[in-house]
Amino acid sequence: MLIDVITMFPTMFAAILGASILKRAQARGRLRIAVHDLREYSHDRRRTVDDRPYGGGPGMVLKVEPIFEAVEAITRSCATHTGCQTILMSPQGESLSTGLAQRLAAAGHLIILCGHYEGVDERVRLSLVNRTVSIGDYVLTGGELPAMVLIDCVARFIPGVIGHPQATAEESFSRGWLEYPQYTRPPIFKSMAVPHVLRSGDHGRIAAWRRLQSVARTLASRPDLLNGQRGG
Repeated sequence: MLIDVITMFPTMFAAILGASILKRAQARGRLRIAVHDLREYSHDRRRTVDDRPYGGGPGMVLKVEPIFEAVEAITRSCATHTGCQTILMSPQGESLSTGLAQRLAAAGHLIILCGHYEGVDERVRLSLVNRTVSIGDYVLTGGELPAMVLIDCVARFIPGVIGHPQATAEESFSRGWLEYPQYTRPPIFKSMAVPHVLRSGDHGRIAAWRRLQSVARTLASRPDLLNGQRGG
């Protein structure tokens, strides 16, 4: 899968993209991520990519021309952009979920736009963007952190990125409820013991215990999931 990120702050991505699972996925060729500096598409010496909003108000708005030129340059240079989706990270978007991440993982090519300040010129959303995505009902200083969250979430559904093929099948939200508790060695630590059923070797009992724990945990923390109402 190919992911292109357009941002005013490209140096923010190195630590996340260059470590752990995302680093290995890129090294194995499962994932190709390119980060583009929006200021490279500015039209003046100061590399200006924002301006004051029409109608007044606080803050600045990202200009339409640099974003259009960046997206056009990416699609021209990418021979595999068929099926490409352009994503705008914004608190006004649809909530990121497991289902959405799975659908985006099947796209083949994502172009992710990182908003900043008061957002982007609305003509970007109307003419370039296929989806606007939010990672929660709160506002951050920019779209860079949300873009990293989206990349990490989507990458887990790309074949070969996660080592075990069932790793994404039994975790929180995959089946509509939260994941069951996990334990590992030692069996007893400071008088806290691993539940006996998990050490029994009885896979039927283990599966039943895990289902019960998932439902109980979901009822306690996120009852809206059991009601079919996904929170943001």
